[in-house]
Amino acid sequence: MRVKEYLRRKVAFFASVIEIAISIIVLIAIVIAGIQVVREVFSLAGDPKAHEGFTVFLGHAFNLIIGVEFIKMLAKHTPGSAIEVLLFAIARQMVVEHTSPLENLIGIVTIALIFAIRKFLFVPSFGEHSAFHEEEETRAGALSAAGAPRRE
Repeated sequence: MRVKEYLRRKVAFFASVIEIAISIIVLIAIVIAGIQVVREVFSLAGDPKAHEGFTVFLGHAFNLIIGVEFIKMLAKHTPGSAIEVLLFAIARQMVVEHTSPLENLIGIVTIALIFAIRKFLFVPSFGEHSAFHEEEETRAGALSAAGAPRRE
């Protein structure tokens, strides 16, 4: 059993390292694309078809925001961060793409469902559990094991 546990821990560790590496690569791509988005803003000033260029710019800006939220989701590992990525992706689709009224209705219903799920089915302690809370729980457990009164 010890070998099995050891291998599981090693696989989990390497998966975390790969996840961090992917996050860094995505972050570098976001910075590079962000520079291009800034250039797009200045090119809109003299463009006679600025309204069309603005739609393209808005799509690129939303992609950057979704990328940032994606990195936050990988870093936090909370359901709330995953929900935020979904919300931004749906909002981007509705705002940037010229969708039909039916597609807009589906997007609005989807966003409403996500908010309903978040409000009624989302367990706050599950979504907000962080390393800070783990550290506090570890300290509290160590203090109570040492005989010190436990803070609650």
